[in-house]
Amino acid sequence: MTVSSTEQAWVKDAQAGSAAAFALLVRAHQQALRNFLRRLAGNHAEADDLAQEVFIFAWEKIGRFDPARSFRAWLMGIGFRKYREGKRGWLRRMMRDARYSETERTVVGDPDLRLDLSAALEGVPVEQRAALLLCLGQDFSHSEAAEALDLPLGTVKSHVARGREKLVAKLGESHG
Repeated sequence: MTVSSTEQAWVKDAQAGSAAAFALLVRAHQQALRNFLRRLAGNHAEADDLAQEVFIFAWEKIGRFDPARSFRAWLMGIGFRKYREGKRGWLRRMMRDARYSETERTVVGDPDLRLDLSAALEGVPVEQRAALLLCLGQDFSHSEAAEALDLPLGTVKSHVARGREKLVAKLGESHG
């Protein structure tokens, strides 16, 4: 995915201290980031909290960002690392899960298939899940996912292939 000149201008303005320019970047990328984190974490509340942390971190570190790079890939990488760091305690996560039941989630299409997909994704190792979600769910190229996840390109390709195999096997079991 190429970086637009508009996005590069917003990044440069944000690096100069423009909160309005950074707000435009947030608006342009927040839904993709939240969707990625929701699928990765399997929990809307945790994902939304992580997204907030990502944007705060990005604002604090925007000066170090290279505007020639993909801002979206940079955000996804921060999100993945924040998720992997596991800063959330298990008690907070359990309390959040109790407040947000599966019925509160927006279900598109067959609810049983949505639940099967969520369960199947939970069974995929986190790095494979992240690669799958970026490449298949966010339309990232393998190289963009490698950049976001800070992994070698071959590793990302392997994660996508193996993760896809695991998903197909899991979904086949539940609908077979």
